[in-house]
Amino acid sequence: MRIAVHDFAGHPFQVQLSRELASRGHSVMHLYLQELPGPKGPLERAPGDPPAFLPAPVCLGAPFEKYSMRKRHFAHRRYARALISLAQSYRPDVILSANTPIDVQYALVQESRRRGIGFVHWMQDLYCLAVRSVLTRKLGAAGVLLAWHYDRLERRVCEDSDAVVAVTPDFLAAIGAMGFRPARSYVVENWAPLDSLPPAPKRNPWSVRHRLSDKLVFLYSGTLGLKHKPESLYRLAEALDDVAGAAVVVVSEGLGRTWLERETGRRPLKNLILMDFQPYACLPEVLGAADVLLAVIEQQAGDFAVPSKVLSYYCAGRPVLLAAPSSNLAARTLIRAHAGIHVSPDDVDGFVAAALRLASDRALRQRCGENARRYALSAFDIHAIGGRFESILQEAAEAAAQRHPSPAALPQVSPV
Repeated sequence: MRIAVHDFAGHPFQVQLSRELASRGHSVMHLYLQELPGPKGPLERAPGDPPAFLPAPVCLGAPFEKYSMRKRHFAHRRYARALISLAQSYRPDVILSANTPIDVQYALVQESRRRGIGFVHWMQDLYCLAVRSVLTRKLGAAGVLLAWHYDRLERRVCEDSDAVVAVTPDFLAAIGAMGFRPARSYVVENWAPLDSLPPAPKRNPWSVRHRLSDKLVFLYSGTLGLKHKPESLYRLAEALDDVAGAAVVVVSEGLGRTWLERETGRRPLKNLILMDFQPYACLPEVLGAADVLLAVIEQQAGDFAVPSKVLSYYCAGRPVLLAAPSSNLAARTLIRAHAGIHVSPDDVDGFVAAALRLASDRALRQRCGENARRYALSAFDIHAIGGRFESILQEAAEAAAQRHPSPAALPQVSPV
């Protein structure tokens, strides 16, 4: 098959899937937004890549204004046009698209359907619930009315796709309760790339360079928005401020990082260390520097998002301290794997107490870290995962061919 894998965010495990599909003999174009800020995977061709793997950045030619609703709306329009144009040049049999704003996803699925190209909606988040949460918080009752538009778009995306792949069964249950009826639906839980995230020793070039190799390090790495409750990280650093050799390290950018900068400006903490995103090649050493890895997500966001950074943490073989709703897949997985400690996102005192427990119990940290790595080895087999996606994509391509016997290229249109 000719497969287009589109991951708006450019994350690591999606591009690993593209490489795996290419290694199976398929031609694979991997599309992503070049200018989107945030952590990225290994998106450029590397020695040993399958010849049929083609990275294809979609360029807007300007910074992506992530936090301006008005500017982001117009950026989505430009991006949808550029994305469809690039897909036109490739002529795929099937498109797999993830992490995509729902208005862009809607444009892509409609053009794919019109031209007989199979389309698989890879549901990483419940976008309409996320938008409803943001709009209601900002605009009150008016936000509820505006959110209806995004509910409608998500319904159309789910029902017009040839298949929906959800990262948790919770999402399929939620869209079912909302009355969405996709033609085919599957659950494939997310993973992290074992091959590029080997466990690193505590003392490594990165930890030595940043003077962390001899400290007790609680580390957060990844996107930090307001939904991730940055105040929990500040409170933890505050509680550890008098603990000799302890540090809370936050490797991130975005609104949550900005909030922490403002707080430390008002109330400085000598053990709270803020860093920008590090190159992906350094990530094993960054995670290896930690004694405990941190993940936080607020109660409401836990209904529409599953923090995938926890999966990278498992590869590192470090214990995880997770503040998330108990119903969230990340919490259920952590508990099942015995890979760390879970607390409610609203229990900041419990979060701090759990951190202090891990700080004082080296055996507990070692046991949880070993369990985390064991879970990763058992669940993150890219060959098995690639086989599952291969079957789903084949079914989607066949469904599109039956619906439209003569597939044609995607045209250049103004879709949004």
